[in-house]
Amino acid sequence: MLQKRGNTAFYAAKSNLAQRKAQLKKRRLKTAYKKGTKAYKYVIPPVEQTELPAFGAEHAMRDTLAQGSTDSHKPLLSVIIPAMNEERTIGAVVRQALRICRDAEVLVIVNGSTDGTAAAAKRAGAQVLRYAEALGHDGGRRIGAAAARGRVLLFTDADIPIPAGHLAPYVRAILDGTDVALNDYNGPVARIPVHPVIEAKHALNSMLARPDLKGASMTAIPHALSRRALEVIGTDTLGIPPLAHAKAVTSGLKVRAVHHVPVGKMNAVRIKKRSGPDPLSQVVWNDHLTAIRWITDTLGPRGGHSDLQRVRILTR
Repeated sequence: MLQKRGNTAFYAAKSNLAQRKAQLKKRRLKTAYKKGTKAYKYVIPPVEQTELPAFGAEHAMRDTLAQGSTDSHKPLLSVIIPAMNEERTIGAVVRQALRICRDAEVLVIVNGSTDGTAAAAKRAGAQVLRYAEALGHDGGRRIGAAAARGRVLLFTDADIPIPAGHLAPYVRAILDGTDVALNDYNGPVARIPVHPVIEAKHALNSMLARPDLKGASMTAIPHALSRRALEVIGTDTLGIPPLAHAKAVTSGLKVRAVHHVPVGKMNAVRIKKRSGPDPLSQVVWNDHLTAIRWITDTLGPRGGHSDLQRVRILTR
């Protein structure tokens, strides 16, 4: 009987402790965002923003968004989030993006959605650019970049709520002089066989004489661009991330892998019945081939690399 009472008291105390921990955790989350007041606890304090140099006329941006806004203020940061049927996660993604800094706009490009993604994004505080038709893989990034007004452009996805503390390093890197701030994510390279998309990313960086980047790529989120980088790369090129990556490196922009976010583990696995190869992997693979073709067309058949002392004409 004593043993039974002792066990009951033990489990009751354990349950009370778990409840207290849950309440404390909930209280901490509430300090970051107060419903109805938009009172956010910013990761990059306003003090840091006021020390930035004036935004030059050579980097003039659009005065209005695609929705027809008349506000001429140019924000520090534009967060660009393509979304298609992501009603469940988009609210959390937007709220984390809004916590990065006070002077930010969050653009959600809702395309081809049949659920309540647009309404959920708007409730969370985003500006919504809505398209009835699907824009295709990475099309939303291109549209969002064209509408963005910020001096820093940060790209992320609607299905992965990345904490603001893990988004801010990309913004800080751009403010410190980096042009393209990449996710320092190499993918599961130890897995046998290595996924062809992972191989493609490493091969592209090797071809660009940037093996130090390893698997870091504009194909992966999150990543950020300076306004200068966007002008050099071109908005339309963002629809093919490996090509944008190749243009950024060959143009002499400062490209760095600045912070690690394990998006492979964070992204929920979506089980689909397929009888053939993954169509998304095929798209990304073909995008890398497009980038390689551009490199050889621009820098020569060896992609700008030396042929050392070979005299190939003697073999003909």
